[in-house]
Amino acid sequence: MEKEKFLKEYLVERKGTNSLKWDALDKRFGNPNLISMWVADMEIKTPKEIVEALKERIEHGVFGYSYVSDDYYNAVIKWHKEKHNYEIKKEWIRFSTGVVTAIYWFINIFTKVNDSVLILTPVYYPFHNAVKDNNRKLITCDLKNTDGYFTIDYNEVEKKIVENDIKLFIQCSPHNPAGRVWKEEELAKILEICKKHNVLVISDEIHQDIVMKGYKHIPSAIVENGKYADNLITISAASKTFNLAGLIHSNIIISNDELRKKYDDEIKKINQTEGNILGMLATQIGYEKGEYWLENIKELIEDNFNYLKSELNKNIPEITVTNLEGTYLVFLDLRKIIPIDKVKEFIQDKCNLAIDFGEWFGKNFKGFIRINLATDPQIVKKAVENIINEYKKLD
Repeated sequence: MEKEKFLKEYLVERKGTNSLKWDALDKRFGNPNLISMWVADMEIKTPKEIVEALKERIEHGVFGYSYVSDDYYNAVIKWHKEKHNYEIKKEWIRFSTGVVTAIYWFINIFTKVNDSVLILTPVYYPFHNAVKDNNRKLITCDLKNTDGYFTIDYNEVEKKIVENDIKLFIQCSPHNPAGRVWKEEELAKILEICKKHNVLVISDEIHQDIVMKGYKHIPSAIVENGKYADNLITISAASKTFNLAGLIHSNIIISNDELRKKYDDEIKKINQTEGNILGMLATQIGYEKGEYWLENIKELIEDNFNYLKSELNKNIPEITVTNLEGTYLVFLDLRKIIPIDKVKEFIQDKCNLAIDFGEWFGKNFKGFIRINLATDPQIVKKAVENIINEYKKLD
C-alpha cells in the first residue's frame, strides 16, 4: 500500500483514550504537553481485519469460558514456520498475560531466592525489576559499544557466570534498546556458554517480526539446528507486531519435556494461565491476515529512522545514532554534546520530548536516550527539529 494512503487509513490520535504513552505524561514526566516518544507502542491502528474480528466477537455478547481452538494454534505454528523457520509443536505452547509476566513466573519457578540472574545491559528495564522484585541477585554485563554498534563481551559473560554462579540468563532478541538483530554465530556463542555452565536461558523474542531490510531474526531455539533448544524457553507475542499490548497476551514456547513439566507443575500454584479470549483472537487474525500491514509498518519505521539519522548526522554529527537492525526503538548517545547530568533538562525541558533515558536500561548508560519511531512521521520530524534547534542554542 502506498505510504500516504496507509498513513491516512491507520494513523490515529491517542490522547484522551487512557493511553499510558500520552495521557500519563503529567504523572510520569510532570508535563502533559510533551511530544511522547517513550512507551513501545504505536500511533497506528491495528490491522482492520483484527478490528473486524474483535467487533464480531464482541457483538456476539458473551465472554464466557473458552478453550483454545486449533485455528489459534495453527496460526501461531504457521507464522513461526513461514517467517522464522521455527517449527513449533502445539503441545509446547503455553500462555501468559505478557512477556514481563512470564519472566516473573520463570524467575520464581526456575530459581531460588538469592540466586543470581544475568542480563546484558543496556536492556529493557522490566528485566531489572523482575529479578530484584523476586529477591534474586541481579548481575549485569554491559554490551561492548563501538561507535553505536553493540556486541556481546563473551569473555566477560562467562567470567560473571562462573564468579556469580548464575542460574538464569534473560536474553533480549532482537535487542531493546540496542537495536541489534543477533547473528546466528553470536547467539551460538552465548548459548554455548550457558549450556556449558548449566544456565537456563529465557529468550524474549517479542520484537522478532520488526526487523529491517537486510537482517533476519534467528530464533534461539533453531540455532545450530536446535542444539540449544533443550536449555531455553522462548517468549513471543503479536503485541509489538500488530500493536496489541493492551490485550495482554503472549505465547510461551517450551520444547524440553522436563522444563515444561516443571513449569506446568509450578505455575498452577501461583497463577491461572488461560489465555485472554480477545487477545488470542487478535493474535490469530494478525498472524492469518496481517502481513500486508506489517510490511507497511516496517517501511514506515525504516523511513522514520533514515530521516532521523540523516538529519542528525548532517546537523549534529556528535550524536551517535545506533543503527536500527530490529525493533522500532532507536538508541542515541548524546554524551559528546551535553554533560550527562544535563540530558534530562535538554531533552525534556528544552526539546519538549518524553523519551526513555539511558540509565533506565543500565547504570552505565546515562547520556543515552531511546526514541520510539513507530509513529507519525510528522512527530519524528518535529522531535528532530527540536533537538537540532535546541542544540544550536547551547553554549
